[in-house]
Amino acid sequence: MHTSIRSTSGYTRPLVLATLSLAIVGALVLPRSAAAGGFQLKEDSAKGMGRAYAGSTTAGDDVSVVINNPAAMSDLKGTDVQFDITGINVGSRFHGSAHDALGRPISGDNGGDAGTTLPVPAMAFVTQVSDKVHLGAGFSVPFGFQTEYNRNWVGRYHAIKSKIQVFDATVSGSYELTDSFSLGASVIAQRTIAELTNAINYNMVGLGLIQQAAAAGQITPAMAQALAAQVGAVVPPGSDGFARIKGDDWAYGWQVGAYYKLTPNDRFAVDYHSKITHSIQGTGNFTVPDNVAALLGNPAVAPLLGGGTPFQHTNATAGFTTPEFVSLSYWHQADKYGVGADASWTRWDRLKRLVVNYDNPAQPTSTQTFNWHNSWTFSVGGDYYLNQKITLRAGIALDKTPTSANLRDPRVPDALRKEVAIGIGYKASEHFELDASYMHVFVNKAIMNGAISATGDSISGYSDNYGNLLSVSAQYKF
Repeated sequence: MHTSIRSTSGYTRPLVLATLSLAIVGALVLPRSAAAGGFQLKEDSAKGMGRAYAGSTTAGDDVSVVINNPAAMSDLKGTDVQFDITGINVGSRFHGSAHDALGRPISGDNGGDAGTTLPVPAMAFVTQVSDKVHLGAGFSVPFGFQTEYNRNWVGRYHAIKSKIQVFDATVSGSYELTDSFSLGASVIAQRTIAELTNAINYNMVGLGLIQQAAAAGQITPAMAQALAAQVGAVVPPGSDGFARIKGDDWAYGWQVGAYYKLTPNDRFAVDYHSKITHSIQGTGNFTVPDNVAALLGNPAVAPLLGGGTPFQHTNATAGFTTPEFVSLSYWHQADKYGVGADASWTRWDRLKRLVVNYDNPAQPTSTQTFNWHNSWTFSVGGDYYLNQKITLRAGIALDKTPTSANLRDPRVPDALRKEVAIGIGYKASEHFELDASYMHVFVNKAIMNGAISATGDSISGYSDNYGNLLSVSAQYKF
């Protein structure tokens, strides 16, 4: 038996390495905020949320345009500062089942409520340098996503915890070419922090190594059957490990915008946000049960591992490009009300795959395929001026997802979103204003048609999701 195993020394791409690959890929693929679905957080304005972000850059008197379209800063006079905080409550419950690569059911519950509650801060500052020039700076969190399932749920080999935090610092400028037309540009520095955990199905790791060796002709079918029986006895189903991945990166991008007053009562704006190229630096840590450690340390198994030792602390890098997006905004202003609409398009088809390279030579380069598609977001909404001090807001939005049932997995069970929002503003004085908004997000069932883990485990079913958002802001005019 040992002689036959040693004959597989030419085999250098074992399945055992795929777990780290998938974990880091999942942690680092979460892209920059774009216009639709995925991991978007647009919560940088309580005023905008109250209208479901309709007229997001054309409704006026909102300092968040520093972040969303710098050209619209030309409508702000003097110096303005705005602080926003949004509480996001997300619920996500899975319904379905899972089985391993041999069709054996995976034990465990449905994971509980994988959602969470997160605070999302934002700040924006604008000052009028001259009649035609404005400068501004902003801080925002375009992504702040987290799901966490029970440790022993049926989908533990796909995901347990997924947490992403993205912080943007934006510096913007605008120039008013005419009384009705302005241009603006921004430079964006982005900090991304990712943490990901999942269980490791070591039983399927061992069986997968044997299967691949047999398929390569390195061992006979009879030897493979005998080895599989021995691995099954030493590392039975349920011999789980645990992987924890962390990664972070700074990246830089830019945007340009235009703002046009069609008439004294009608405004239109367009904004283009560039793609952003990242190079994520990550680390992986693993828990290995004693029986698995003994198996991996067996000299007879070493040739199957390509001569290296897997599941050790290692560094890794992953390069990817986040998609560009275009946003359009319109607003009509009347004496007692204002109404607007927004549309955004994101080139999500740039997110086709991610390649991960490892410092540990025993872990070859791995590729994860996503094949997301381009998507749109649409919203309509408006303001009603109850009196000189109080403004009422409402809006609805349709937010399409770039994911599909065949590729969707439990880390981000995203689906088509329908959003309903209301808000209120109170102008305490000529200098100080308070705003508050609430949004409820209705999410279609996030169907998963057999998503496959790194060790061949399959999960099928759907997630019931929802979101509740509450935002408050304070704006001061100097």
